[in-house]
Amino acid sequence: MDIKLYDESSMNQDNGIEPQKQSNFRLDKTNIIILVVFVVLSIISAFLVFNLAKNIISTWTMTNLEGLPISSQGTKAAPNSNDETDPLTELAIIPIDIEMPEPWDGVSRVTVLLMGLDYRDWETGEIPRTDTMMVLTIDPVTKEAAMLSVPRDMWVNIPGFEYSRINTAYYLGELWKLPGGGPALATQTVEEFLGVPIDYYAQVDFAAFVRLIDEIKGVPVTPKMDVRLVPIGGGYKQTLEAGKTYTLDGTLALAYARARYTEGGDFDRAARQQEVVYAIRDRILKFSMWPTLIAKAPILYQEISSGINTNMRFEDALRLAALALELDRSKIKSFIIDASYVEFGSSPDDQDILRPIPDKIRLLRDEVFRTGGPLSPVAIQSQAGGEPVDIYDLVKIENARVSVQNGSWYTGLAGETATYLKSKGFNIIEETNAQASEVTSITLYNAKPYSIQALFKMYEDAGLGKPRLTNRFDPGTAVDVIIILGNDWANYVSSNPLPVE
Repeated sequence: MDIKLYDESSMNQDNGIEPQKQSNFRLDKTNIIILVVFVVLSIISAFLVFNLAKNIISTWTMTNLEGLPISSQGTKAAPNSNDETDPLTELAIIPIDIEMPEPWDGVSRVTVLLMGLDYRDWETGEIPRTDTMMVLTIDPVTKEAAMLSVPRDMWVNIPGFEYSRINTAYYLGELWKLPGGGPALATQTVEEFLGVPIDYYAQVDFAAFVRLIDEIKGVPVTPKMDVRLVPIGGGYKQTLEAGKTYTLDGTLALAYARARYTEGGDFDRAARQQEVVYAIRDRILKFSMWPTLIAKAPILYQEISSGINTNMRFEDALRLAALALELDRSKIKSFIIDASYVEFGSSPDDQDILRPIPDKIRLLRDEVFRTGGPLSPVAIQSQAGGEPVDIYDLVKIENARVSVQNGSWYTGLAGETATYLKSKGFNIIEETNAQASEVTSITLYNAKPYSIQALFKMYEDAGLGKPRLTNRFDPGTAVDVIIILGNDWANYVSSNPLPVE
């Protein structure tokens, strides 16, 4: 049954779902982030259709979200440094590009990092962390798109700092007053983690979210499990039953997406957030909400724009809005980095974290950004029902530029290893020495998943487990992969000479 929460009599008689009063909603109590990019884009498109954009600023300079005083955070991550120097002076060595991106050409793939903040931090007067990160990528040529939700507890390298939860990148950027602040550091962190360029970021404040949902007469959702709703700002707590369809008003839609306490925890929550995003877009298109949105566009735009912090030009936003509304629902794919892509663990300070499984994350990344492009050889072979493609054949196709460096006691190890790797199809462009290292490490600068997979296989076949892998996404480097051979590899090779095919 589709329960219309705008019909109190039907709602109360049939399902016992109490209507929520808008007066209960208070932004300063919000601790849920929903990515309503399609709503924002839809409203901006309404301006485009009626030529209202000509009367709006030519460059989208949104109001920054209000900052609050810094309070003690206890032990916190600090910038990397081998010397005892002033942290801010040391940070100046690690620039973060905050220039406005080049205008979109209309044909290149566009990738946007959508962020929302955890308002529980704001409630206590602390610098907020990101509560939600979602990567949206659109291919304007094929008119295909994909969304990828990134868990906030993912344990990643934060550029200029050490490893920490990915949701602290925004906090550290604000705390240390880096160029571009939290949004810039969060964007760079996600770029490095996934190994893909991110063109824009959009940081969204959802003060108008409840009203927007109410303006389109709610959004339909069908929970896959019972979900307990706890409206923000008070209100009657209620449970949505699995398998039933409910049309939720703004307050309940917010509560639905913020609900955490289901079996899948934050993974389930990410799925519900994506469900709400789809529901908003589908609602607008299916029920012809244009007259309503157009009539109220000036007011709605004013409310939304004050809560958006982005580096996207207004003209590009308009063009992306039009493109987003042209997308067929079947060509928008959803992905979540869930439990199958991570290992559960604890941080040094005994906090729960998610450790990414690198090879699985890379394959997922390739699937997300494969949209609109040719299938990889593995995918083609799989679809054809044939035997798996040899990993070293994929290495040849990938043609990663590899630097082999010797950090061990074994003289000539870089040369021997490079010769072996060349025989396997690797493109070795450098053989040199490095600082001493006990263990082998690999640094990845560009997306080369098959080369990394093959190197991992080589290392594991030697009985050495997995080498240490660091993602340092930088498309401007002369190499794609750097391998620093440590004493562990030297000890193995000294007893097991490498064959050359």
